[in-house]
Amino acid sequence: MDAVAHFAELVGRPDPPLDRAALALAAGADATLGPEPWLAELDRLASGVTSLEGLLQRLFAEEDFRGNVDDYHDPRNSLLPHVLRRRLGIPITLAVVTIEVGRRAGIALEGVGMPGHFLVRPVGTQTLIDVFHGGAVLDAAACEALFRTATGAGPDVPFGPHLLAAAPTRSILLRMLENLRLIYRARQRAADLEWVVRMRLALPGAGLPDLLELAGTLGDQARWIDGARLLEEQVPGAPPERAEILRTAARTLRAHLN
Repeated sequence: MDAVAHFAELVGRPDPPLDRAALALAAGADATLGPEPWLAELDRLASGVTSLEGLLQRLFAEEDFRGNVDDYHDPRNSLLPHVLRRRLGIPITLAVVTIEVGRRAGIALEGVGMPGHFLVRPVGTQTLIDVFHGGAVLDAAACEALFRTATGAGPDVPFGPHLLAAAPTRSILLRMLENLRLIYRARQRAADLEWVVRMRLALPGAGLPDLLELAGTLGDQARWIDGARLLEEQVPGAPPERAEILRTAARTLRAHLN
């Protein structure tokens, strides 16, 4: 899978480029979505921008980027080329657009991985920007209200700086993949789920559940032997308990051939 290999190569670098890695992620869904036109579009959006206020004006007033409130779970909302083309997205992909346009304009921004609703913050400040809602600047009370609405957390759940940590590039990409994983699971799109899980396995923190899910997606495409072999290749050197889980799952896949 060339798109997966390219993504893995990018995220394996010491400081992976967010724009190119997000575009490589999108190529898993459509290999024709080459990066160059979309990199050029990010360049165009940054042209003439000299301040944070100018950046927000450019993206959310002049160019009309906005959150897709009508179809939040459309997978295109998580694919950067479609976000750039349609001017629609979810908080994290609109954040990628904002961060990358800002970087080109000399405005240092970082993603903020608040649970339930991704935000953007100028580096070295406490200013929080909601790019899903037109680039609104949030005070502490508005930010907490957004967190509780998005997650359903009650007053017993403390809110504070621990929920507003900066999100590095790999964390952003992981969250984008997890969004797509939930969507493709719900829609039973095994072929799409396959490339998403393969990319997930290229990022730190992947584990046995991810491997089992990948094998399952192969089985859902009637590629039972491929799924079984994938698991069996992991058995040598695995701890006994893990090895037994792998063997059992592989046998289950092979049983479809009987």
